[in-house]
Amino acid sequence: MAAVIGMVAFILVMIAVSTGAIITGVLQTNLTAQVSAAVNNVQVGATSTASDVLANGPFPDGTVLVLRSPSTGDTGAYIDGRSVRALDGPQVDEIRDAVADAVTTGMPDSDTVDLPGLGDYRIGFRAGQLGTVAVLGLPLSQVTATIGAILTTVALVTAGGLFLLAAIIALVIRVGLRPLRSVSETATRVASIRMDQGDVSIDERVPDEQVDDHTEIGQVGAALNSLLDRVDASLAARARNEEMMRRFVADASHELRTPLASIRGFSELSLRAMRQAQDDESRQRIEMAVETTEQSLERIQAQSLRMTTLVEDLLLLARLDEGQELVYGTVDLTRLAVEAVGDARPAGPDHAWSIDVDDEPVELAGDASRLNQVVANLLANARTHTPAGTEVTVAVAREDDEAVLRVHDDGPGIDPSVASQLFERFARADRSRDRKTGGTGLGLSIAKAIVEAHGGTIAVQSTPGDTTFEVRLPAKPRDPA
Repeated sequence: MAAVIGMVAFILVMIAVSTGAIITGVLQTNLTAQVSAAVNNVQVGATSTASDVLANGPFPDGTVLVLRSPSTGDTGAYIDGRSVRALDGPQVDEIRDAVADAVTTGMPDSDTVDLPGLGDYRIGFRAGQLGTVAVLGLPLSQVTATIGAILTTVALVTAGGLFLLAAIIALVIRVGLRPLRSVSETATRVASIRMDQGDVSIDERVPDEQVDDHTEIGQVGAALNSLLDRVDASLAARARNEEMMRRFVADASHELRTPLASIRGFSELSLRAMRQAQDDESRQRIEMAVETTEQSLERIQAQSLRMTTLVEDLLLLARLDEGQELVYGTVDLTRLAVEAVGDARPAGPDHAWSIDVDDEPVELAGDASRLNQVVANLLANARTHTPAGTEVTVAVAREDDEAVLRVHDDGPGIDPSVASQLFERFARADRSRDRKTGGTGLGLSIAKAIVEAHGGTIAVQSTPGDTTFEVRLPAKPRDPA
């Protein structure tokens, strides 16, 4: 506002000064013309005085006349209202000196003189017959008064215009910045929300009426709303991740607690048996202690292997999340499926295994050992969670630029309430499946992590009697014909 009003004020002042200078010049030019015309109209006789000429002629109020005549000498007079008054000696001398200077310096026949007691006058002189000289002057007070009135009017109009301009600018800025105030208020309310703990949700948004993509401030409001949407989504994702992490830690602790408790129990049993054998040196007691210790060590070894498998699976998931643990090469997915089915038949003799593949192998770029683990986990999942007599079919095909692996079984299916959580870590199969062995619940999550690390997807569709796990991976481009 200060910049705009200051610039407008400067422009208006310059206009006023220029206008005043132009009008002053015009008025002074007109006054000079009036003086010249008036002095030419002066009729001087041999015995005329300045008072006689002013009294007999039509001259405006304030006219000053000085006559020099051989018979009367220097006489001076001026019109004061309706009367003619004589000029005193200093006033006549001032006019005479001004005329003498003008004649000496070769100046034009008009000049400005300051008469004591009367003010500034524009004078003109003319030499007449018989050695007479007439000097006539008109007051500059009218020009000064006119210029003063003009400048006063311009000053008042300028001040009023600036005041009105300031009011309009203030109103326009206030209305224009209203959306920005709404943005500021929204940001202030968001800043007061505690985001360092608990389930945080940001519901504050800039009102829709303050969001306009056609204005810069409206775009700021839209950008803030978009930012708050992203932050709110990030906070929700963080809360979900924290909840998953808490559940993950609890599940991992539960999985590790059982083998650790078994190891501790069998260790204590072995120590107790050894102490009893030391106290009683009978052969039978020693043999019993050796047998107990051997069985305990076998159980300890089994539980240690279980913990090792669990830790290795967790480490694999962590490395896959970091983009590590993959060694790329050309992988024949058809061959992997055939070999996996061949390994599954001895492990699940009570299931019917079949394979459906094309004659042309389906190849892709990936880690063969990890992709083999995906197929093995899917087959183990089908074998473990379906009853005896279930038919499991593995199909491999190429669809456009994707290699597709499908594992289908006609078992009881998956409960829809847990289907969405099936690929989470430590997820358990639904109750409709008979889980014969207690796995860690990491098999499908590992399969998903490996598939996604290869840029693919894994999904499941299940109804009673029809369950299909589908893996889609980027296929290797076909060789040009």
